[in-house]
Parts: sequence; C-alpha cells; structure tokens
Amino acid sequence: MQVRLDVPEEVAKQFAAEPGAISRAALEALAIEGARSSKLSVHQARQMLGIASRYDMDGSLKTHGVFLPVTLEEVLTDTDTAIASVK
Repeated sequence: MQVRLDVPEEVAKQFAAEPGAISRAALEALAIEGARSSKLSVHQARQMLGIASRYDMDGSLKTHGVFLPVTLEEVLTDTDTAIASVK
C-alpha cells in the first residue's frame, strides 16, 4: 500500500540529500511505533524494515527507546526462521 504524507517543505529539504530518505524515515517510524504499541509483531516490523535477525531488530528498537518483553518461544521461532532463510 502506498501512503501519502504532507510534509512541510523545510522538513522535506532536510531529507532531500539522500534519495528515499524521507520515505525510509516514515517507514521506520511506523514499524517502530507498531512494535512499541503491539499493533505489529516484532517479526512484522522486521519484515517491513528488511532486518534479517531478531538481534538486529532488538538493537534497532533499543536505539529508539523501545524495550519489549520477549518470550523464549519468540526467540526460538525467530532463530528457526533465521536459520531457514540462510539455507
């Protein structure tokens, strides 16, 4: 799905140096907030952002101040998924 955002010109200019930077920033914000609020699973947020491992996603969440409880079952499932994607 494509989403259109109206952003003030001054803000858009701050992202203009890198092509696609504003779209990526909006996608990251949506994924991080989705995981924080439990509207998305961590796995769904990872898929949105193209992050391969739960470890890397946890780091990204922590960088944004999001600390989620993790069950052993979630870690094992993510480990199995990561191993299967390498094969």
